[in-house]
Amino acid sequence: MAKIPLEQLGNEIAKILSEYTEDVIEGIDKTGQKIANEAVKELKAKSPKKTGEYAKGWGKKTEKKVGDVDNIIIYNKTKPGLTHLLEHGHAKRGGGRVKGIPHIRPVEEKVIKEFSSKVEIIIKGG
Repeated sequence: MAKIPLEQLGNEIAKILSEYTEDVIEGIDKTGQKIANEAVKELKAKSPKKTGEYAKGWGKKTEKKVGDVDNIIIYNKTKPGLTHLLEHGHAKRGGGRVKGIPHIRPVEEKVIKEFSSKVEIIIKGG
């Protein structure tokens, strides 16, 4: 164990905390990318496939943040206006309703649960 003069203790603690923070951010970003890729794959598989265009349209984009965790957005590139209508249902033109096909919420809930548990492990140093 190295001996550190008392005057440098604060600097050493700050250095260690900075390294830890960088490691946590990097781990969260990698985990987020991996889970987002899995979510996109699952949405493509579970989405309604009348023509297949809507299901194939799922993708992700990453908004890079300097010194902070990246934002990952999962969205439908080809038919973004259909997501709400297909997930929750909608009124028909001549009356009545089209029943919703829940395909986004189950994936969202799974992703949130998986991401939360993996972030906990990362923060604890696993």
